[in-house]
Amino acid sequence: MSFNLAVILSETAHSSPDRPVATFAEGQLTYRQLDQASDRLAGSLVAVGIKPGDPVALQLPNIPQFLISYFGILKAGGIVVPLNVMLKAPEVAFHLGDSGARLLITWEGILAEAGKGAEAAGLDQVYAVGHAGGPGAAMPFERLLGVSVPHFEMATRQPLDTAVIVYTSGTTGRPKGAELTHMQLYMNADIPGRLFDVQPDDIVITMLPLFHVFGLSSILNVCVRFGCTMSLIPRFSPAAVLTAIQRDRVTIFEGVPTMFADVLSYPDLDDYDVSSLRIAISGGASIPAPTLDAFEERFGLVILEGYGLTETASTTTFNVSAGERRAYSVGKPIWGTQTQVWDADGRPVPPGPENVGEIVTRGMHVMKGYWHNPEATAGAFTGGWLHTGDLGYFDEDGFLFIASRKKELIIRGGYNVYPSEIENVLHAHPAVAEAAVVGVPDERLGEEVMAVVILRPSVVLLEHELVSYCRERLAAYKCPRIFQFRAELPKNTLGKVLKDELVRAYGALS
Repeated sequence: MSFNLAVILSETAHSSPDRPVATFAEGQLTYRQLDQASDRLAGSLVAVGIKPGDPVALQLPNIPQFLISYFGILKAGGIVVPLNVMLKAPEVAFHLGDSGARLLITWEGILAEAGKGAEAAGLDQVYAVGHAGGPGAAMPFERLLGVSVPHFEMATRQPLDTAVIVYTSGTTGRPKGAELTHMQLYMNADIPGRLFDVQPDDIVITMLPLFHVFGLSSILNVCVRFGCTMSLIPRFSPAAVLTAIQRDRVTIFEGVPTMFADVLSYPDLDDYDVSSLRIAISGGASIPAPTLDAFEERFGLVILEGYGLTETASTTTFNVSAGERRAYSVGKPIWGTQTQVWDADGRPVPPGPENVGEIVTRGMHVMKGYWHNPEATAGAFTGGWLHTGDLGYFDEDGFLFIASRKKELIIRGGYNVYPSEIENVLHAHPAVAEAAVVGVPDERLGEEVMAVVILRPSVVLLEHELVSYCRERLAAYKCPRIFQFRAELPKNTLGKVLKDELVRAYGALS
């Protein structure tokens, strides 16, 4: 049986050609237009040598060209490798090199970093949206739309073929590419879409980055599968979101907790008509109870929380409806999946908040594996169960609650930040003897990144110099906002840094 995920677009374009797939400040894009434009892009990719199974990197904000490129790559049989637009050149180079990307589609606004990253990775096929051409290796994106094809015959793919590689990281800090298959992504669009009863006339505020698995799987794929409309927000701000809600009569609000908090606290909130909203969906991190309560009261709707990972194509558990949801819970396992809580010996624990353990899951939502990394793949599973690294518990009715994180993962405003990656950058500075990075509580973002630094003897290093050093090598959301300079780090007898002490000490001082 063959199956290409891009069929969700061709089917919807056939049944609802004139319905907008996306609205934005400059206008709208219909399903027919998206289908035709992605056909042309697919034809161009084939013409420049992209073959089925070839990775193609896609580094764009939430603009129509992301949609065109995404489905064009899939139609050509390529593997989509979405990249964060905030990555710096060394990070871009790593992702391109590790994935083996044959081509990069990026954006003029980030071309300086993207171009340097591509050059370092030895990639010479770079196309940039908004780029006029001229000196340099990048070519205008429009060249990929120049092939005229009456109807592109999409490449044949198998259900378990890799469709998308989304990069994530573990405690080692080395990014790993989670392989998400055509059928897995289809099921992760079809099942959640049915759970929150998405309808063709729904309009979804699309402020979550589409290069992130939450936005890609839970918004883009869901919307195209069910034929509804995305209201695209290229860069999040409360004003931009509220303007779009009012302009487009948005019905579904999807975001991470920070977005809910920022919109709720926006001083001019009362100036906007948000009465069109019918439901809200939160993920990426547990939403603080005060934020959930205040948002629901102010907007007169229910927030449905879900839980998932990059490795599970976004959705693992979900609160299925306003009537059945359990407040402050992330819901129940979605159809076709199993989720359990295990103790340290790998045995399921009884329900109850006193029985916190590691969350493990298996089913059609779980990734194929880590791209070209069999050792990491083997380490992520036990008997077919994926270890999430998160701690939680079930209540007596089967609702899952997140307690904390087993890994040292920091979630800053919905973005995953991995301490060891930042520590590696800090340790490379010639003035730094030791460094430890931890997440500390932050009212708006959930967690903020703090770096505790030990300088080499007789060395003077100012904080702003270290800030500039990090900003040159790390995406902005990864850069520490809080620095502490100390004479030594607290350690146990084995020499391991006691990071809990660093967090407690910060709490005592704040």
